[in-house]
Amino acid sequence: MLIGTKSSCITGGNHRSLSTASVAAGGTLGILIPPSIILIIYGFLTGQSIGKLFLAGILPGLLGILLYLAAVAFVVWRKPDAGPAGNPMDWAEARACVLRVIPILVLFVIIIGGIYGQIFTADEAAGVGAFGAIVISVLIGRFSWTGLIDALSQTVRTSVGLFVLLIGADLFNRLITRAGLTDDLLAFLQGAGLEPFAVLGLIVLIYLVLGAVFESLSMITLTVPVFAPLIASLGFFEGDISGEMALIWFGIIVVVVTEISLITPPIGLNVFVLRSVVTDVSAATIFRGVTPFWIADIIRLIFLIALPFFALLLPMGVWGFG
Repeated sequence: MLIGTKSSCITGGNHRSLSTASVAAGGTLGILIPPSIILIIYGFLTGQSIGKLFLAGILPGLLGILLYLAAVAFVVWRKPDAGPAGNPMDWAEARACVLRVIPILVLFVIIIGGIYGQIFTADEAAGVGAFGAIVISVLIGRFSWTGLIDALSQTVRTSVGLFVLLIGADLFNRLITRAGLTDDLLAFLQGAGLEPFAVLGLIVLIYLVLGAVFESLSMITLTVPVFAPLIASLGFFEGDISGEMALIWFGIIVVVVTEISLITPPIGLNVFVLRSVVTDVSAATIFRGVTPFWIADIIRLIFLIALPFFALLLPMGVWGFG
């Protein structure tokens, strides 16, 4: 609604930078909070449980929401006219808005609750979600066979594209393994005397640099096969399950770094997608507005690196490791 309305808060006054930036930054949360395509691809590339990755993304995703809210509050505190008060909403309108959201919220709770409670797997959850969406569309009177056929057609095209990408990534992974690149890289790092967290810091720095010029999905499929075995072998955690825990944790770090790349120049895919919709706001204006948000993401990234068990708390509590 905000994007499509020319007279909305996105296009008027000095607050267009914050309003567009909030939409661009908020859109990045979708690749971490389940269900996440990026986490599914990461799980395929590393052989990790999709359910555990989904659970590991919940708390960091909620932390991201809180930090984004703090970023908005900080900007408005420093510059009150960046976030002027909106028009008051009466109770009838508020109730109508809440009622429209409830079916989607219920579907989300069913999907995530089913995974969390081990009622169904991540694959089965996708089927439950698709069926639930059809049921909701019927109940609210929005179902149409044309829309269903169009949705199925788009799903087939997207799935085929993803499978081609994943097959290529798997071949690349096998090539790296057979060439012994990971072993050589590990031997080099051990010879250099670098601590595991120093190696992780270098990898994160590489991701931040690549994210500024690479498309996120391409970046992940090209780099995860190289870095994931290295992370699993560095011994971040104790015991036989150290590698699995490290890969789940590293997956969340990779996604958070990817979120940063979506709103930082010069690529900033979310910024340019929003710019194509809101044509009367320049990309430079949006990039200025997203600065507090990617700073908030950097804070979240440091927090996740310093406290790995924050991301591992839910998957450890529900399924455990090993």
